[in-house]
Amino acid sequence: MAGWPVSSPYLVKSHQKVKLSHFPTADTGRYQNKEEAAVDLERHRQKLDELQELLTADCRHAVLIVLQGMDTSGKDGTIRHIFTGVNPQACNVTSFKVPTPLELRHDFLWRAHRNVPQYGTIGIFNRSHYEDVLVTRVHKQVSDKLAKERFKQIVDFEMTLAENNITILKFFLHISRAEQTRRLAERLKDKNKHWKLNKEDFAERGYWPQYMKAYEDAIEHTSRKHAPWFIIPADHKWYRNVAISEILVNAISKLKMNYPKPDFDPGKIKL
Repeated sequence: MAGWPVSSPYLVKSHQKVKLSHFPTADTGRYQNKEEAAVDLERHRQKLDELQELLTADCRHAVLIVLQGMDTSGKDGTIRHIFTGVNPQACNVTSFKVPTPLELRHDFLWRAHRNVPQYGTIGIFNRSHYEDVLVTRVHKQVSDKLAKERFKQIVDFEMTLAENNITILKFFLHISRAEQTRRLAERLKDKNKHWKLNKEDFAERGYWPQYMKAYEDAIEHTSRKHAPWFIIPADHKWYRNVAISEILVNAISKLKMNYPKPDFDPGKIKL
């Protein structure tokens, strides 16, 4: 990717200093309300469906979407609301949880690389290889020195993918602690949402400052033209969805893709 994939107020440019408290969590851009945004979100969904078909037909590119954020920031909701109209045969979601014993016997990027989307498809990482410079760092499982080395390895890894026609778009879903508290309280009240609760999630809230610092460091050191980060306001779910979908449509539309010509003349076929 020669230049920045899109112009966005949420784009983090190379080597830009990142202080998350300076980035909005409740911005709604040019929209006054959810209803206005819903019109554009539907338009983006339809365009993504068209672009995915072209991506599959052209089969020379792939798109990797990375979603990171604190608990309740809306990673699952983003996937559900934006990609509801795409062909599931050419869209794969990988959720990165605690590494398995097999994964721990490999380098930290192994489980990410083996799930990179193949040409003609969209791949979504729900959490990602960045967990190994976030959770591990907050809980002192890796040193600051090792984390910095991993930043370099991640940049190189993503450059390799980009040089092989993998378009990488990374989104940090920026939610305020007050909004996270509200959403967790909703889940506690609703028995139908108790399945989403995890005891560890509540314990992790105590590390909020450490997570903010870890995210700032990771984003600052790894946002590059070939794999940019976008810090998306996520307090309003409806705006989060339309903001991300707009970036995706604009970026994927810039790929040089064409429908392949048939190896025969369809005009000569008689039924």
